[in-house]
Amino acid sequence: MFLYTKNFDEQKEKAMEGLRKALAEDKVDRDIIPLLEKINSLPCYFTTSSCSGRISVMEMPHFGDKLNSVWLGKWHREVAPEEVVEAVRRHSSGQLWFLVRSPILHVAARTLEDAVELLNLAIGLGFKYSNIKSVSHRKLLVEIRSTERMDVPLGENGELWVDGSYMERIVSLANAQVRRFKGKLKRLEGEIEKLRVRRSKRRWKSTPKFF
Repeated sequence: MFLYTKNFDEQKEKAMEGLRKALAEDKVDRDIIPLLEKINSLPCYFTTSSCSGRISVMEMPHFGDKLNSVWLGKWHREVAPEEVVEAVRRHSSGQLWFLVRSPILHVAARTLEDAVELLNLAIGLGFKYSNIKSVSHRKLLVEIRSTERMDVPLGENGELWVDGSYMERIVSLANAQVRRFKGKLKRLEGEIEKLRVRRSKRRWKSTPKFF
């Protein structure tokens, strides 16, 4: 017996209103928009939040204090070493970190069967940290996450611990991770399209025929 969520269609319409507003305000990573559109075109899913992955330079009072942290630079793409150096120059106090975070999507599913199908698809494409984040009659939520990540300390209280050569090396590694997870997102987009086609054929076959 599969779990069916209550008021799924109402929840989806509300989420789509929020997405349309975010798109109008240019608050959605542009390269993930086609994937969101494909997921939301399926009647059994809708996205609630997303990030296409990023490279960032962050100033923190201490590591893990997100509430009081400040982004000195943030990019949802490959980055040039000069851009990172420019962000680093803004550092004045606290700890200075160079970070890479992989993509993350939260997708609501209509039934547990739908959630498991999406989860298995994502894991098979390399989104190894994916999971079913919430299971209830109110909402079934699949979290799609990849494994790429970097946490590199660069300095503290205005003092830089690394030189330009090291900075170039970590930027090169970070860009390689970005290429890797952006490729995974494109493959996921393609597989979601295949899933849409399979679902359409399944519905067509189950529709009563009258001759």
